[in-house]
Amino acid sequence: MRDKPAKSAYPTPATYINAQSAITGLRGRDLFSTLRSVALQGLKHPVYTARHALALGGQLGRVMLGDTPYQPHPNDTRFIDPTWTHNPLYRRGLQAYLSWQHQVRHWIDDSGLSEDDRSRAQFIFALLNDALAPTNSLLNPLAVKELFNSGGTSVVKGLSHMLDDFMHNNGLPSQTTKDAFEIGRTLAVTPGAVVFRNELLELIQYKPMSEKQYARPLLIVPPQINKFYIFDLSPTNSFVQYALKNGLQTFIISWRNPDVRHREWGLSSYVEAAEEAMNVCRAITGAREVNLMGACAGGLTIAALQGHLQAKRQMRRVSSATYLVSLLDSQIESPATLFIDEQTLEAAKRRSYQRGVLDGRDLAKVFAWMRPNDLIWAYWVNNYLLGKAPPPFDILYWNNDSTRLPAALHGDLLDFFKHNPLTHPGGLEVCGTPIDLQKVTVDSFSVAGINDHITPWDVVYRSTLLLGGERRFLLSNSGHVQSILNPPGHPKANFVENNKLSSDPRAWYYDAQRTEGSWWPTWLSWIQERSGAQRETLTALGNQNYPPMEAAPGTYVRVR
Repeated sequence: MRDKPAKSAYPTPATYINAQSAITGLRGRDLFSTLRSVALQGLKHPVYTARHALALGGQLGRVMLGDTPYQPHPNDTRFIDPTWTHNPLYRRGLQAYLSWQHQVRHWIDDSGLSEDDRSRAQFIFALLNDALAPTNSLLNPLAVKELFNSGGTSVVKGLSHMLDDFMHNNGLPSQTTKDAFEIGRTLAVTPGAVVFRNELLELIQYKPMSEKQYARPLLIVPPQINKFYIFDLSPTNSFVQYALKNGLQTFIISWRNPDVRHREWGLSSYVEAAEEAMNVCRAITGAREVNLMGACAGGLTIAALQGHLQAKRQMRRVSSATYLVSLLDSQIESPATLFIDEQTLEAAKRRSYQRGVLDGRDLAKVFAWMRPNDLIWAYWVNNYLLGKAPPPFDILYWNNDSTRLPAALHGDLLDFFKHNPLTHPGGLEVCGTPIDLQKVTVDSFSVAGINDHITPWDVVYRSTLLLGGERRFLLSNSGHVQSILNPPGHPKANFVENNKLSSDPRAWYYDAQRTEGSWWPTWLSWIQERSGAQRETLTALGNQNYPPMEAAPGTYVRVR
């Protein structure tokens, strides 16, 4: 089913903390500096401040009399309990909270602060307002009901969960039950073997699942920030199994989780390792060309690899490239990026070089603040106020199975966001060769997520325009991870596409056509056309030079 998306439903690109903010980090001094600027502005203009205070007082007076001037956002599920509507006390409490939010936003908008300072202030006060929501207190009607139903044990369990998270989860509420999953038993279970290993990676080849297979293999390059098994969580949503069942010879890289000994591993190190893995794929399958797929930072890695091969005049090794939620154009506009300046970047680089690595737990904390109501406060309520254990969820288990970044790679990523080097020829140098993406003329297929806060879809769209060759771009109706895990049969899956790539993402979207269902079958048809001839399936893994070393998912994925 195909139709045009409604023009009024144009998806506003995400404006929360994003990949750049997560890689750089937010310094407390910058946040407090913004709060100080707002406070000074209020003191400098007391009449202006008093006018808004009086307006808030008037609104609160009407609320006390039973007026309900504001309604929660339709997508805000925090206040769905009927108590917030029917109980007079709770209804007034909710209206007071919404009135405060409304007046603070107008107070900042009407202030004499610069546009950037207003954006910073709105960003900080949005986080504060979310934290101060009445649902986050023990007076939450759900918590009160659970308190009586459990005879008070919910409070005891909640305190126990809080203490455990403080000790073992970086002070954040746990998002899933960690002992409900085991890598190699309940996750990453597709049969295969490690056929190559070097210092940086293990290369896994999977056993075929089809009677015939295409000649050219698919090499999946996951991000260095997380572990590879997002592509192989469970049989129902395993991208690896989908590729195998449809005749694709499938290999995947499992990056090593670095420690302080590996502080000098930079982008060039990862590109060299990926090139070596690609050549092993060619040697095992006998194919001259390989189809590359990169996700998030893995997309940057395969783009740099192709630029490196092009500079060496060896692009004949690559048949096609698929980019999933990947940034090649690093210019992101959001309130969070306004906190990033030269000092912030240098401080972030200095910290990681002193430690040798950027700890994955630090990244996870910033990522959680991208969607605090979903990733922090919802679990605050469930774990602490209701005293319940978080439900088992494979995606969140993977998301919390974080890895470290070596200091050199972290520095390269900071420079990538600082200089936006791929937007001009020779701006980025990898393995001693300058990169010019316009000269990378292999066919490319790019996927973005309409609700993606990490790599906003409009920036992924602009990244697609940097590539040479025949380009295809799809916009999935999902977020960062769900854009990848989008198997056929998902009841809510759909995507939009427009074969004409204009320079403006908005114009592209207005002329796009919506298709119900997953984008996987569309990609499959595209990749099969670029995978060579079909032949009888070869069941053996590896070859004489690269024999199977151990069963998938290998060793590196288990390193904490």
